[in-house]
Amino acid sequence: MKQNKDLYNDLADLFKVIGDSTRIKILFCLLKKEMCVLDIAELIGMTHSAVSHQLANLKSARLVKAERKGKEVYYSLDDDHIEQLFDLAIEHVKEVR
Repeated sequence: MKQNKDLYNDLADLFKVIGDSTRIKILFCLLKKEMCVLDIAELIGMTHSAVSHQLANLKSARLVKAERKGKEVYYSLDDDHIEQLFDLAIEHVKEVR
């Protein structure tokens, strides 16, 4: 039962991180291509600082990864599971409408 409890807590934590509209916007940006903070901030109309803060949350949840290229840090989805999760969620939301 202990393993299931840990799994439930980890799953709840994942949904808490994803359950923020700003973080969802950032993840949608990264579904298309890797991007730097400035580009993401411009696309979603937020400050560089606010986007950096949200990216730190997403990175600690292992939803995004970062790679330094010269002076810039580029972010991308950590793996294909995130895109699959979004695809299923979108399908579900469209069905409910």
